[in-house]
Amino acid sequence: MPFLYLSPSTQEYNLYRTAGTEEYWMNRLADEMLPWLSACGVNTARGSPEGSAAKSIAESNLGEYDFHLALHSNAAPEALAGKLRGVDLYYHPSSDLGLRMALLLADNLATVYPDPALVRARPTTALGEVRRTRAPSVLCELGYHDSPADESWLTGGLGEIAATIVKAVSEYFGVPFLKPGGEQAARVRLSFGSLNLRELPDTGAPVLRQLRDGEAVALLGRYDDWHTVRCPDGLLGFALARYLEIS
Repeated sequence: MPFLYLSPSTQEYNLYRTAGTEEYWMNRLADEMLPWLSACGVNTARGSPEGSAAKSIAESNLGEYDFHLALHSNAAPEALAGKLRGVDLYYHPSSDLGLRMALLLADNLATVYPDPALVRARPTTALGEVRRTRAPSVLCELGYHDSPADESWLTGGLGEIAATIVKAVSEYFGVPFLKPGGEQAARVRLSFGSLNLRELPDTGAPVLRQLRDGEAVALLGRYDDWHTVRCPDGLLGFALARYLEIS
């Protein structure tokens, strides 16, 4: 770990009150999350908006992902349209890891949602992206898009919500929560041997890959003596800063 499958909604027919759809806004949210996830060293695959929930589940199950995170917004039944509010984080009742992520998401999102009491972790066996994924999973219902207040919170605060979700993800994976600050081109500089790219900024963490002297990489963040590093093939990890020379 950490390898995350991120599954934004493909529900293009769920209209928001003012503009856009659930698919549009959840994919906008995923766009905002990706730079934060990269800075934190979280390897991420993303479901396509041209696909479906079933396709995302199948893709997730084909990979070796440590977690499956689905992004959605909610809508009330017709008789209650516009009257319900809140954020619900759904997990499978048999999954301790799903519960752990749901609670971390709830704790963090309660700091940015207008009514913290309406941010709740909820068990379910009814949702496919909770019931059918091989990896532990959470499906986020990020407010009711038929509620004027919730729609305004979501569409007006995408950046803050994205950072808050990634903060919970970073806590789950045990990686530092780092703000994205742009990329820097760099090369590995060694007098001998190879440089370990590790899952976490710790010399005891598992090695993802060994980097050769002169190998080109991108630096995405800094944490103590470590850089978040992206390899040319997209693999993310942490490497000791003293062996990396900014180009």
